[in-house]
Amino acid sequence: MRLWRWVFVLLIVAVAAALAWHWLAANPGYVLVRLGQTTLETSVVVALALLVLAWLAVGIVWRLVRWPFRAWGRAVKRRGRERLASGLTAFAEGDYSQAERDLGKAAQHEAFRTPALLVLARAAHERGAEDRATQALGDVGASGERAADALRARFLIENGKPREALDLLKAKGAQDALSLRGRHLLVDAALALGEPQVALDALPPLARSQSLTSDAQAELETRVLAAALVAAPDVNALNALWSRATRAQRRRPELVEAFARRSAAFGQTLAAMDEIESAQRREWSDALAAAYGELGDAEAAARLRNAQGWLALAPNSAPLLVTLGRLQAQQNNVAGAEESLQRALALAPSASAWEALGDVRRLAGDATGAAAAYANALREPRGDRVLAVEPLQARGAVDTKPIAFEERSEHGVPRLPAH
Repeated sequence: MRLWRWVFVLLIVAVAAALAWHWLAANPGYVLVRLGQTTLETSVVVALALLVLAWLAVGIVWRLVRWPFRAWGRAVKRRGRERLASGLTAFAEGDYSQAERDLGKAAQHEAFRTPALLVLARAAHERGAEDRATQALGDVGASGERAADALRARFLIENGKPREALDLLKAKGAQDALSLRGRHLLVDAALALGEPQVALDALPPLARSQSLTSDAQAELETRVLAAALVAAPDVNALNALWSRATRAQRRRPELVEAFARRSAAFGQTLAAMDEIESAQRREWSDALAAAYGELGDAEAAARLRNAQGWLALAPNSAPLLVTLGRLQAQQNNVAGAEESLQRALALAPSASAWEALGDVRRLAGDATGAAAAYANALREPRGDRVLAVEPLQARGAVDTKPIAFEERSEHGVPRLPAH
């Protein structure tokens, strides 16, 4: 179809040209040019042809005159690109001195000035030349000001000055002159300094920008919201934060744990239990099972009954067994607590299990066993050899073999055992 359109257009042009030539042949027109004593006479067709030829000649002469300058400009840009590429390669290889030299030369070309200076500042910072890095950032023009501010903040954080970085970023944020990288750094600095509300305020622009993948954005939001929940000043602020969280966020085990622990700290143990129990019904989490046993002394009997019911879901969960041991100890069931904790230590030794066993031995009046268990709580994270803790005389050896049970997928298909 397109070919026929072109043929049709060419036919129209040919007919128009033929008609125009026929008209001009009958009446070619007359042009008279008088300049001083010189008179030129010609037809309109010839005059137009001469004008076209003159325009073409001027264009050719202009291109010939510009050719050396354009060739020189292309050579300059080519050298600038080569120096920029060489500097970036040297920076990636860790040759920061060479990177500074190449990028310094590339920065002399206006087209490459901003990126060359930004990377030059990073190279200078990496080799410890902070004055050179500061100078390079100061030479960055207005087009790279936001990127330069983000680099200044990054250098301050890496030099152990998060407060100065946060002040700089907050000032730029108030002027709406903060890049996305700057907002990421603002979140990091605010969390490092214990100011989660500042980090929370920086999240919406990052979410709208979609600069992170959905998983990375979710991880960042989880980290910030968890810090905000842990730092909530009172129960009202805690509940307000939790109610503003999205449904997906309230399903994340890290946030459920943070809310539950803070709720229990404010004496709201029932709210903490409810969130953990709801989350465990949706999907099992060892971290939440461990937190369930660390909500204080309130409602210990009810929590113990629920935790015993969870054994049907995760009979070989060491964190759940530690929780059972803690709750049984709170109910003065020394024998049951001893058995649960010995099984937990056999499945997955941990500092929390040894600490809980020390509490049980202290409750049973076994000072020697308690001291050894507490010592092991310190030794276990360091990878040191743990001390032997003899079983209580009344119980003897405890069966610590994992319990075999059938595990099925979400489609009801039995899973193969992990070992």
